[in-house]
Amino acid sequence: MGVEIIFKIAAIGILTAIVGQILKQTGKEEISSLATLAGLILVLLMVLNLVGDLFTTIKTMFNF
Repeated sequence: MGVEIIFKIAAIGILTAIVGQILKQTGKEEISSLATLAGLILVLLMVLNLVGDLFTTIKTMFNF
C-alpha cells in the first residue's frame, strides 16, 4: 500500500503540472490555477484518509 500511494500522488502531480502548463500556454491562467488547486485538494484528501487510517490503527493497537 505504501508504494502505490506514492505513485498515485506522483501521477496526480505530473498530470496537474501538464494540464497547468497547457492551460497557461493557451492564455487561461485562471483555469490553470483552479486545476492546480484541484490537484492539491485531491492529494490532501488522499493524505488525510491515510492519516485517519493511521490513527485508527494506533487506537486499535493500544485499545483506546
